[in-house]
Amino acid sequence: MTTSVHASLDPEALQVPGVLGEYIDALDAAGVLDGIAGAANLDELSDLPISFVSYDSRAVVPGTLFICKGAAFKPEYLAQAAEAGAVAYVSTQHYQDIDLPCLHVSDIRRALAPLASRAYGNPSQNVRISTFTGTKGKTTSAFYLKGILDEQARLDAHGPAAIISTILIDNGVERIPSQLTSPEPLELNLYLASAASLGATDVVMESSSQALKYGRVAGVRFAVGAFTNISEDHISPIEHPTFEDYFASKLTLFAQCDAAVVNLDMDFADEVLRAASCCPRVLTCSMRDESADIYASTWRQEGHDTKMTVVAPRGTYEVLVPTIAEFNLANALGAIACAEALGVDARAIERGLAAVRVPGRMERIDSPDPDIAGIVDYAHNEVSLRVLLENVRRSYPDRELCVVFGSTGDKGRDRREGMGRAAGELADRIIATEDDAGTEDVVEICRTIERYAREAGATDIVIEPDRERAARLAVRGCTGPAVIVMAGKGHERHMIRAHGRDAYEGDASLLARVFEQEVK
Repeated sequence: MTTSVHASLDPEALQVPGVLGEYIDALDAAGVLDGIAGAANLDELSDLPISFVSYDSRAVVPGTLFICKGAAFKPEYLAQAAEAGAVAYVSTQHYQDIDLPCLHVSDIRRALAPLASRAYGNPSQNVRISTFTGTKGKTTSAFYLKGILDEQARLDAHGPAAIISTILIDNGVERIPSQLTSPEPLELNLYLASAASLGATDVVMESSSQALKYGRVAGVRFAVGAFTNISEDHISPIEHPTFEDYFASKLTLFAQCDAAVVNLDMDFADEVLRAASCCPRVLTCSMRDESADIYASTWRQEGHDTKMTVVAPRGTYEVLVPTIAEFNLANALGAIACAEALGVDARAIERGLAAVRVPGRMERIDSPDPDIAGIVDYAHNEVSLRVLLENVRRSYPDRELCVVFGSTGDKGRDRREGMGRAAGELADRIIATEDDAGTEDVVEICRTIERYAREAGATDIVIEPDRERAARLAVRGCTGPAVIVMAGKGHERHMIRAHGRDAYEGDASLLARVFEQEVK
């Protein structure tokens, strides 16, 4: 993997030079060092200067400690690294034809975090880090907490909080697209070091089950970790073999947290609370249970927003949440609970949420006509689409509801039935379109959606493979007050087709442009 180099995200500039002995000690402390091969004098080896750490042979500079990482790793990459100036390497295998010292490790994944932390000068110690895990809501919750912390930063005359999310990386100055929900350790520590160097005092991030299972966030101490909810997801031969493995991976988060936030409304809340009991402090939150530490006592919709009253240990807050979705109120409540754990000012909590916009997550798109509104959301399976449409229907009972969506090809075939039925039951109009069809035929995917939508009661459904034309049909078909929902792509700026990934404008930009051109 090659990290894009931006002015404030230059790995060479942010890594801290050291000696190989420091990396040997870090691997030994992590319990993954099996031995050292290819070195005659261990004392001299410990003093070997290390200027850079990388697992990209193209990025190697003189003085690099090279990491042999990945299922696609080839010995020629190590040879290229040696030729470019690598002075030692870390691997689960000693390559005897490469004349470099080898730090032999038992698990390359587990070795990455201590190496990355040392390379960047242990940056997690220089910022306060908050994190969210759970099946759903991690991204929205992270953006909500960032909004609160940004308001606190304004009050304190500090720089904004950084965020590391599924959607983007924002170090307070620059934004780049994310590749993973939780980055690999070298990238994670680069982002943490970058944020700290720019003066950020807080970083908000997501911790995925894969990151927790394979140690991507190992060694990071979290000021607060929140568990949003849990349901079956990511169960496959290449992710988690069972739900139990998935759930257990997420629960390991609390071993790294000074404070825990637990949503009492989730399934398996008791099991989560037991796991969280290892934290010095545990706060609970709930939309229903008055015994929770942070409790939403009332909420009501005001236009496109929701006014919520929150009772917390330090007082009662009146907050304006920029959403109509009740599930996002739960995310906001979790963010407020994290802010409570962090000791954030009441003013920041009350003001910080109002202006938050989460790209592709219940993102409102305004049109020139106030009677026609748009919503872009990442909902890409039956459960999420059903919850989304139920919330829109409840919030806009007097408007026509049109939904534009498709379903992925080459995987998740059962989504076509589930999403088709959800739309058929809840939408007035349906336009089936492209959504990462891959090698499959878009029209055939849409016909499957149409069949199940009609079985569920849909009478007005159109197939339009081109996503922009589908959006235009949705707008042109409005005969009165309406809400147009574009679901499935969310923040994504690509479309997966048979030949690979094509650039895509993005639903939010597309729908806003169509509104400007079609709505008079």
